[in-house]
Amino acid sequence: MVSKTAGLADTIAGTSSICTVGKGVGLNYRGYGIDDLVAHACFEEVAYLLIYGKLPNKKQLLEYQDQLVSMRSLPAALKTILEQLPKNSHPMDVLRTGCSALGTLEQEQDFKQEQHIASRLIACFPAMLLYWYHFHFNGKKIDTQLKDSLSSAYFLHLLHQKEPSPDQVKMLDNSYILYAEHEFNASTFAARVTAATLSDFYSCICSAIGTLRGPLHGGANEQAFELISLYKDAEEAKKGLLKKLADKEKIMGFGHRVYKICDPRHETIKAWSKKFADQSGDRRLFEVSEAIETVMKQEKNIFPNVDFFSASAYSYCKIPTNMFTPLFVISRTSGWSAHIIEQRANNRLIRPMSEYIGPEPQAWLPIEER
Repeated sequence: MVSKTAGLADTIAGTSSICTVGKGVGLNYRGYGIDDLVAHACFEEVAYLLIYGKLPNKKQLLEYQDQLVSMRSLPAALKTILEQLPKNSHPMDVLRTGCSALGTLEQEQDFKQEQHIASRLIACFPAMLLYWYHFHFNGKKIDTQLKDSLSSAYFLHLLHQKEPSPDQVKMLDNSYILYAEHEFNASTFAARVTAATLSDFYSCICSAIGTLRGPLHGGANEQAFELISLYKDAEEAKKGLLKKLADKEKIMGFGHRVYKICDPRHETIKAWSKKFADQSGDRRLFEVSEAIETVMKQEKNIFPNVDFFSASAYSYCKIPTNMFTPLFVISRTSGWSAHIIEQRANNRLIRPMSEYIGPEPQAWLPIEER
């Protein structure tokens, strides 16, 4: 199909058996609804479902969780690279660089390794990020080989250097599930384009990370938190947002290219934000977020997407703002991997056409006549 629509909106660019988005059936991963997955599964089950194509049984799940735990250590050479990166690096750049470096240290020799590499990256991305973080900000060379069976518990334990609360673990686990996969979004499509050239697995993931880094894609949750942080209470937020709308400023964390009525992931993460606000006794972030949500509904009839309340939920767990999008990477690596594997299995080079709108053919002019 050839589309002249900006941004390829509403253009079908390929077929996939991994995910449905919208289309009257909500969000489903390989046929399983997102609400059921959040209610009944852990992230490792979802990662297994995406990468291996089916839900694991109990034995397979325990073995997979053990496999991920065993894959968390970092090569000494990679630790040296992470130590040499600047302290002011954006954490997304740390993950992109770490992924590329690991690809030289543990090279993909054969496409049969793809499921192993996918799991290795899911397991060690938190280790890369937080080894760099603690080395530069706390002067510590941390041990990344913790035994937490859940990826969410592992990240929080590594970040705070103490065991997290059960609610923090469950929130982040839910968040990982919500972010794991989303059809042909920008970063996934970038990964598939790279995979279609028969490039290596690490290059495909680096393409995806670079795409996700942009504020119009994964970086929206960081910008949403910057907005929320501007206001001391709900009343100030309402006034401030009305002014921003009057000034035609873009409000991050609202609307979606695919969903027209609501984002089916939104209510889950909003409920966690409210729960943490109630538990902490500090309701400012949640109430400011709700006030912004109300104004956007009243003035623009636009709904929040999953990024918006993720910002306050993460903040209540004392996760640094510039790590919000890296959490997206850790989760979405499962979905990216599924798409890379699917693309390779039935590959054709992705090479769309453009509609030329430049000058008509012109005669060559000698430099003296220009």
